Amino acid sequence: MSKLFYMTTEIIPFANTSSLAPFSTKVPLLLQDKGHDIRTIIPKYGYVSERKYILREVIRLREIPFEYDGKEKVLSAKSAFIPKTRVQVYFLEDKEWFKPQTDLVYKSKNGRILANNDERVAIFCKASLATLPHLFWKPDIFLCNGWQSSFLPALYKEEYASKDFYENIKTALLVHNMDDEYTNFGQAAFEKAGLTIPASMKKGNVNAYEAAAESADLIIALESPSNNITEKLFKLPAVKSKKKKLVTVKVPEGEMLDYQPVADKLDKVLEKLNS
Repeated sequence: MSKLFYMTTEIIPFANTSSLAPFSTKVPLLLQDKGHDIRTIIPKYGYVSERKYILREVIRLREIPFEYDGKEKVLSAKSAFIPKTRVQVYFLEDKEWFKPQTDLVYKSKNGRILANNDERVAIFCKASLATLPHLFWKPDIFLCNGWQSSFLPALYKEEYASKDFYENIKTALLVHNMDDEYTNFGQAAFEKAGLTIPASMKKGNVNAYEAAAESADLIIALESPSNNITEKLFKLPAVKSKKKKLVTVKVPEGEMLDYQPVADKLDKVLEKLNS
């Protein structure tokens, strides 16, 4: 069995704007039931009640430093569980980037998409990496969910993989959707994160999944009957050139969602990745 660090921006009841939310609520529990040591991490949005969900302070998770945009940045994290489970959740706190977010998560109150979503998720990924040594726990695999975690494979490969604590961790990127409104990342986000500008970047922007394809060890297309994610990914040249990295996992759609077959397939895929 593997140690899995599950990165997501949505878990019910803390955030629920897309299919990522039920997936990230149920699949970690099912993977835990299969014997995996799984921990999840999510931004701490300002509207999430610490008292209601029993978020606890952890002394070693206070004031975690990392570099962003050429400066030292400091975040803290609190700990809780997905309600009615023993799946641990770490909440990354940041007054500037995470606290002001509404329950629309990626949009302002008037429904407009936040122009700096790419920078926000870059900070989420970098802070998640910086948090690890403070947990006294090292994963075998990063499970990076969606465009929201797509910076992590490159950040890990370029900045962290050569550091003693971080050696030999695999990165798996799970693709939930191909929404151009969110997956179009700007050059500034890569520069501020300290990343090499992706070869696939054109005219100052790039598809998040193209940028991640070079660094990720595995790309998992989460395909539903009405959404052929695999076909759409192969339309991206940088992904198509790395097609051996891509596997397809079928996911349900509709009101009654049975994620057990998804967890069964992911279990086999991750076992192979970690072998």
